[in-house]
Amino acid sequence: MLLPKTNIEQKLSSIKKKRILAEDIDLKQVYSILSNLDNELDRIENNVIIGNGVANNKFNIDLLNSDKIYHTKEIKQICIDYRLRFLDTKYFKGTILAEVLSKIKALEKEHNTEIKGFKIIAPSKLFKLEDKDDPLLFAPIGNGYYYLIHQWGNDLHPFRKLLMWPFKNMANLIILVLLISFLVTLMIPNGLFSKSSTNAQFWILYFFMFKCIASVVIFYGFALGKNFSPAIWNSKYYNS
Repeated sequence: MLLPKTNIEQKLSSIKKKRILAEDIDLKQVYSILSNLDNELDRIENNVIIGNGVANNKFNIDLLNSDKIYHTKEIKQICIDYRLRFLDTKYFKGTILAEVLSKIKALEKEHNTEIKGFKIIAPSKLFKLEDKDDPLLFAPIGNGYYYLIHQWGNDLHPFRKLLMWPFKNMANLIILVLLISFLVTLMIPNGLFSKSSTNAQFWILYFFMFKCIASVVIFYGFALGKNFSPAIWNSKYYNS
């Protein structure tokens, strides 16, 4: 009995079918991995968005970078100096980058725990609308300590601390108003109100300018419901 001839086309078709079946299995595995990864990232993103304010997370202290552990007192001080806010992430209106979620996922895997209770340091505007300044994402450790997970966005303006100095307390604001009033008084031309200039006339004008500028500042503060930095660093209210 003669052996049947080999049909190359059929053999080629058979090899093709085996390859497709094998690749289909591999693709299914890949899809499964990606699906689980997507589910993990969705869970993490949901935890970040909810920001439910848990007291602590079960981190392995030995694995934490001590340089990234901060106490509430330190966070409060930096927020006051730069007029920032430290709030639950549920108030955050900026974009949570995929890089952030990946870092959280890696941290969860390293510490074998689910991280919750995220908080963010950011300018007030970032808790109302999108902006480009730099938020810092924290997770609570316990006893008033927080672990810095990630910082993204652009750095703050180098003069922000100086610009926000008047808003730290009433004394600073008064000093600023006094200084501005003095400079404005110096800019008034001599002889504008009388033919001769005297020290008494200068201080009268200075007092007048101080009242005008102070009135504008007070009106602005009350009209917009503004407050000093120590009172708003962890306030969730819009008009603080």
